[in-house]
Amino acid sequence: MMTDHEGGQGPYRPCPEDTGSVAVPEELALLTEKLARNTHEVWALGRFRQGWTYGPVRDDGRLQTPCMVPYEDLPEEEKEYDRRTALETIRLILKLGYKILPPDEN
Repeated sequence: MMTDHEGGQGPYRPCPEDTGSVAVPEELALLTEKLARNTHEVWALGRFRQGWTYGPVRDDGRLQTPCMVPYEDLPEEEKEYDRRTALETIRLILKLGYKILPPDEN
């Protein structure tokens, strides 16, 4: 049985915060890449725990995906997906009024 939100057919309409006007300082670019890498690692660990392994093409039945590789070995479009997720996270944090400060370099 399909519920209202499954398959994109129900009343659910995504409505993320509008972060388009949030400027991200250049010094946060390195943080964005670190967050993107960690986003992939968290995703891969979750898949690994579900029994997924590497496969040359995605095969849901065999639990295989070509994305079960280190971040640096991902195709650029997959890295960009993780970067967008990271960047939107940073933008929302800044929009909500939080400050992101680099660690002390002492």
